[in-house]
Amino acid sequence: MQVSSTDHLTIGEVTRRTGVPASALHFYERKGLIFTTRNGGNQRIYERHMLRRISLIIVAKRLGIPLADLAAAFATLPGDHAPTQEDWQRVSRTWKRQLQERRQILENLEHELTGCIGCGCLSMKACALLNPYDTLQEDGPGPVRLQDPPRRNPSRRATRR
Repeated sequence: MQVSSTDHLTIGEVTRRTGVPASALHFYERKGLIFTTRNGGNQRIYERHMLRRISLIIVAKRLGIPLADLAAAFATLPGDHAPTQEDWQRVSRTWKRQLQERRQILENLEHELTGCIGCGCLSMKACALLNPYDTLQEDGPGPVRLQDPPRRNPSRRATRR
């Protein structure tokens, strides 16, 4: 059976197809991540192309990508009709860059996990060597060596890396 891309799905069908509870679909709709129309009985109706958005939301959640980042990517896509392949390619290029940045942050965390992350605790020997006297506090609060992106105090010339 050939399925048209303009077919509409009920909320029950979308829940069954995606595994996402109706309450979550309502939440995603309120956040502007997905869109619905109403039928004559005032029931939510989803265009079939919303399945792709919902699937990407599921994947993004699994990867720890904030919904705000997803919303920013989806904001560039049409909501009233299926995005074109060019639309998806543009969004995926943006996401690829973001994922590469995340990967770098995770690699930095992995590398620095047993060393000094610049939090100011000075509880490890590496901290005493890499952050003597808690000098990294001048770069800002928290784990300054792992910030996204690293914050630097412009009045200091960083020579520690």
